[in-house]
Parts: sequence; C-alpha cells; structure tokens
Amino acid sequence: MFDEQGIEIPGHHTKVYFGISPGTVGGWIRRSTMYYFAYASNLNRKQMLERCPDSKPMFIATLHNYKLVFAGWSRQWRGGVASIKPFRGERVLGAIYEVSDRDLRRLDRYEGYPSNYNRLNITVFDEDGEPIKAITYIKSGQLEETQPSKEYLSLIQQGYRDWGIV
Repeated sequence: MFDEQGIEIPGHHTKVYFGISPGTVGGWIRRSTMYYFAYASNLNRKQMLERCPDSKPMFIATLHNYKLVFAGWSRQWRGGVASIKPFRGERVLGAIYEVSDRDLRRLDRYEGYPSNYNRLNITVFDEDGEPIKAITYIKSGQLEETQPSKEYLSLIQQGYRDWGIV
C-alpha cells in the first residue's frame, strides 16, 4: 500500500482477488492488507474477531528489544492497560493477524489512535527466525507502570492459550 505521496507504507501488502463484488459481474478486485502484531488482549481470538471481522490469524511472532508493560488507567478495565516499551535484551511474544484497511480503521478506534495509542512500524520474527514487517500499537505519552485488573489479565491469558503460546 502507498500513501498519498506514493511512498510504500511498511507492513502493507496488496493482494489481488478474482471474484464478484456488488455492482460487478466479475473481475479483479484489489484489496490492501497488512500484518498486525497483537501482544495483549487482541491475542484473544474471540475479541479480535468481534473487533476485526476480516482479520485472519497467521502465526506466532516475537518482537525483540521490547518488553510488555501495563500503564495508565482504563475505566473500562479498572486498571493498567498493556503496551510495549523499548528494552534491550527483552522480547514480547505475540501473534500476527492479516488485517484489511477496514479492520485497521476499526483497530484505530478501539486502541484510541492517535490520542491513547500510536501506531508503530516494527519488524517481528516468526518461529523460523524470518523477519516480518508489521504494525502494532504503543501507548502514547509517559508510561507510568500500573497494575492491570484480574479481568484484563484473564482476557490476555486466554489469548495466549488461543495461540498455544503458554
């Protein structure tokens, strides 16, 4: 995918599908997709399907030189929410979903982009050690670490079980 200046946006791919879309008899349909790295509650496949119905679970991935933290305060969860923080030698386990542009806009709303979370272009590594370009979200502003609620942690833990990470 390219921005308005013709510069390729990292983590995006353009796939071409043959099929029928509303208003056509048949033909080529272009759909832009990208890889999204989930590392917390969006690992939960049920939640991700509700938030992003076009998303496709792809594979487990690792983000090097970051660590998982809980920061800020969520009224919804009554505790800190997950983010990542640069930290040499650490790693964050997560998973890659292929998402459509429509799903990305939905994720933006759920994550509070750009006021609560920013998008970040990253390189993660699959289980074979191959580098993969993706996008993820990182909490905006100062990251004062706080405790997450038991309910929020439970949702994340279910996501790890969904992917077979733990």
